[in-house]
Amino acid sequence: MHVKGKTKRDVKTEAKKRLFGQVLKDKGFVTDEQIQEAMAVQKQKGGLLGDILISLHYITNKQIMQALSEHTGLEVVDIENIEIPIEIIHLVPLAIAHLYHIIPLGIQDNILTIAQEDVLNFETIDDLRLILKHSIKSVLCNKNAIVRALEKYYPHKHESVEQLLSEFKGDESYTETIKGEYIDIDELKKMADAAPVKKWVGLMFLDAVLNKASDIHFEAFEDSFRLRYRIDGMLIEKISPPKPLGIPITSRIKVISGMDISERKLPQDGRIQLNVEGMPIDLRISTLPTKYGESIVMRLLNKTAVSLNLDTLGFTSEELKAMYQILSKPNGIILVTGPTGSGKTTTLYAALNYLNDIGTKIITTEDPVEYNVDGLIQVQTNSSIGVNFASCLRAILRQDPDIILVGEIRDEESARIAIQASLTGHLVFSTLHTNDSPTTVTRLIDMEIKPYLIAATVEAVISQRLVRKICESCKEEYDPSEQSLMELSLTEADIAGKNFFRGRGCNHCNKTGYKGRMGIYEIMVMSNEIRRLIIEQSNTSVIRTAAKKKRNEYLEK
Repeated sequence: MHVKGKTKRDVKTEAKKRLFGQVLKDKGFVTDEQIQEAMAVQKQKGGLLGDILISLHYITNKQIMQALSEHTGLEVVDIENIEIPIEIIHLVPLAIAHLYHIIPLGIQDNILTIAQEDVLNFETIDDLRLILKHSIKSVLCNKNAIVRALEKYYPHKHESVEQLLSEFKGDESYTETIKGEYIDIDELKKMADAAPVKKWVGLMFLDAVLNKASDIHFEAFEDSFRLRYRIDGMLIEKISPPKPLGIPITSRIKVISGMDISERKLPQDGRIQLNVEGMPIDLRISTLPTKYGESIVMRLLNKTAVSLNLDTLGFTSEELKAMYQILSKPNGIILVTGPTGSGKTTTLYAALNYLNDIGTKIITTEDPVEYNVDGLIQVQTNSSIGVNFASCLRAILRQDPDIILVGEIRDEESARIAIQASLTGHLVFSTLHTNDSPTTVTRLIDMEIKPYLIAATVEAVISQRLVRKICESCKEEYDPSEQSLMELSLTEADIAGKNFFRGRGCNHCNKTGYKGRMGIYEIMVMSNEIRRLIIEQSNTSVIRTAAKKKRNEYLEK
């Protein structure tokens, strides 16, 4: 796992990587322009410089290995032509091997030789020396060979991560209980760099990614330090660290996310970029001082795990047809509504991905930019310096865009500028926090937007929720009880010939019976009737009835 921060070792590592780029150029493998292009991609999407140059077809893996060997003085080893003894494999726990993408090759005089994916990451070497209690000698190896070796020598990685985390539960010998209100800053840094703390935090990140968690919650109580993951929208308690590890873990997270480690009385925000199992993960961190310590919530954004394809989001065939018709509009406003965490941003980006082509200029303004998509001009807002949605929108309109995405319409000013943009020939996408599609009209009127402007510019409103799917591993058929049918306002006649299923609960779904989520949608396409009702300021129920009638007419065609 690689963590981007600003420690001295990180600065040293970055300098070494820049020097490596110079080595590649000096050997004539790449040009300066190609290095600059690769570094721009690296800054936007993360990853190793060599891998990016290979993906751009500027250099071969053999050339990378040759240059790395000369640059670092390390030996190149073909691990696929050797059989590693099982006693050597046992020197590195399965989860650590997967976490750091390493393969142990041998040991002599307490020096452990490892094949490492990123030999320029010096923090990894320091971590491994502390965790494995051996001096470390690195050798060079083909990245794909390491992936295959991990599959060969270290299978069943998920169970091992949980097992290693559970080993911390009853062992408090590695740390002391923190006493008193104030802790010396040097002592906090020392705690954050302790091997058990680094190991626990690293394993926790890996475990969260393997469990497909969207959020990690740390909560401090009088006698415990609770860990919970939000999986498929539900909070699930996991193996929590011992209470004495609370402050050291908090300090570790603050260090790697660029927060003030000494500030424990004020809320803070930070960000971490991870590379776990070859997957780029962004984490947004929030701390909140509480009675018994700091509460930490981390939002995980796994960009590789999200499908930006309209066909895979859960739309029915009729809804998908309606979506394609909506996206063919030359101008107007398309709004996606729903509560926080309902997948609005994913739906919007899937729509933009569908519209993204060489003949269309698309500009987004977001807080924060959640997905990096080639071909889109993406702007990060920063309210602390006055760069908000409204000011960004004004600037964007001078950039000759065809399509604009506004992360959220939050106030009258941003709504007014979005309407102005649509009236001048732009297609505008944005989100609102409303419960359903018809209520969106009321929300815009509350922002003091004139009803005739809403009727003239809004082309469609898509309201959505995310619902859990039944786990396929423990899915079973059952007969619903009378009480269940009553709660759903159904009768025996209504369900005649219908089959009902539920999840029994198994290890694959954390005993919940659910695995994964899908979207459900309410699409309100504007019609002449709905526009008339908006101008007349009809109530929400009347607009809803008209929208349902329009939908039924559409389905009957």
